[in-house]
Amino acid sequence: MQLSSAAGVVSRLRRLVFATQQPIQFLDITDAVTELVHAAGLREGLANVFSRHTTAAVCIQEDEPLLLEDLRDFLHRSAPAEAHYRHNDFRVRTVHMHDDESPNGHAHCQQIMLGTSESVPVADGELLLGAWQRIFLVELDGPRTEREVIIQALGTAD
Repeated sequence: MQLSSAAGVVSRLRRLVFATQQPIQFLDITDAVTELVHAAGLREGLANVFSRHTTAAVCIQEDEPLLLEDLRDFLHRSAPAEAHYRHNDFRVRTVHMHDDESPNGHAHCQQIMLGTSESVPVADGELLLGAWQRIFLVELDGPRTEREVIIQALGTAD
């Protein structure tokens, strides 16, 4: 956790790590973002949420179970794991390889549709999310033991 301030401006950074259990999983992290905004004493500004992975995304969506099932199905249909991806051909791929490399071209394709980060405005110390909006870390290549998210609250403080 990092705290800095200059002339009424505050910046607080928090690193969160999550474990995932499913190939495609929506983890609601809204409460963690809200907690950081409150801990920083942020009154006006932005909360930025950033995934440090190319096979995990951050998005704002409604936390309704049937909708989340629909979204998982949509992601699977858009880039199914069983389709052919050149990224998965370890006989010819030579870049960014490591010992526990897995065939995850589908997850990279899904992630590019969702994106790496979201920024949420803060006013009067609260996230300005809509009535049904929640912030999600979206696992696209699970299960994984560690998925890292960086949250930064930036703006003016009390």
